[in-house]
Amino acid sequence: MRPLLRLRNVEARYGRFVALKNVSLVVPEGAVVALLGPNGVGKTTLLRTVSGMLPATAGSIVFDGERIESLPDYAIARRRLAHIPEGRGIFPALTVRENLVMGGFDAGAPGARDVFDLFPVLQQRLGQLAGTLSGGEQQMLALARAIISRPRLLMVDELSHGLAPVLVAQLFDTLGQIRAAGTTILLVEQYVRYALRLADVVVVMQKGRVAFIGEPAELQAEGAAAAAYLGRTQARAAGE
Repeated sequence: MRPLLRLRNVEARYGRFVALKNVSLVVPEGAVVALLGPNGVGKTTLLRTVSGMLPATAGSIVFDGERIESLPDYAIARRRLAHIPEGRGIFPALTVRENLVMGGFDAGAPGARDVFDLFPVLQQRLGQLAGTLSGGEQQMLALARAIISRPRLLMVDELSHGLAPVLVAQLFDTLGQIRAAGTTILLVEQYVRYALRLADVVVVMQKGRVAFIGEPAELQAEGAAAAAYLGRTQARAAGE
């Protein structure tokens, strides 16, 4: 598979604090790449840097053959790169329909049918304020708004955040369908078991650096090293 996204020696900072240090990785087109590691190691920062929310202070970011690290976030989004931030990023004071329109929704467009096939409950909630939806429905709305534009790359930060396990399983099934339709996915996730089931490639971060890149089976075979990379709770989940 050819690279859709490539980072080379990327650095990002919050003031004087270096959050990403010489990060290099590849996201192959059509693949799911799971970005794992304990909290605070730079996973969210990496997604924010790729999408232009945080400027890279060194290195290069190449998306579909074009360097994008100096582009503003709206220009990166127009290149069909979608980012669902941690906390979902919906507009709670707008209706479901208005949130979808913000993502480019057109009720008469073919993409509308795809959204409602994946999330039929949203069709029943079009006039409801997004902030009054359940947590699972809000995450469905965030996914729906992101895929309306048919992104080449979908970046999802903590899909499972605040959700019951049964809803997490349903949403990961939906991610599998989105991937099967041809969308490349870069996924930050604490639910290691579900992430490894879906992923083709695993990237583990430690202290702002890449500590491991490989297939899920390779990480599961690491044993003690996986515990060092992920922390013991996540490592146990990886071995299930």
